[in-house]
Amino acid sequence: MATITLRKCALTAARRCLYSQSSRAMAAGGGIPDNFEHATGLEKKELDRIKAGDSDPFQLNVRRVAAGTKTKPVEVTSAFQKRIVGCICEEEQTHINWMWLYTGEPQRCECGHWFKLQEVEGIAAAAH
Repeated sequence: MATITLRKCALTAARRCLYSQSSRAMAAGGGIPDNFEHATGLEKKELDRIKAGDSDPFQLNVRRVAAGTKTKPVEVTSAFQKRIVGCICEEEQTHINWMWLYTGEPQRCECGHWFKLQEVEGIAAAAH
């Protein structure tokens, strides 16, 4: 019984010692790590792309493009075989026309603008 109690006390003291040493080292050596040092997986890949200069790695920002025609549609990139796209047909329009684009033929919006899905390698597959 005494050995079990002694072992618990020794482990607790060792943990406290390690904790206080790491706290002192962290405070003296630069402080708390930032988000980039804690990120893993897809989040880390996204932060790597942002750090490399790609401010929109998933291409979710609104883009202004010229009206696409049937022979030269607006190319929309996607890592998948379909993507939802919103078209603001007129400058003063207060709503967005949403439509699904699928791989293959160009598709036409209600306003007459043409869109075509262009498949690209995804951010998750790009690092492999």
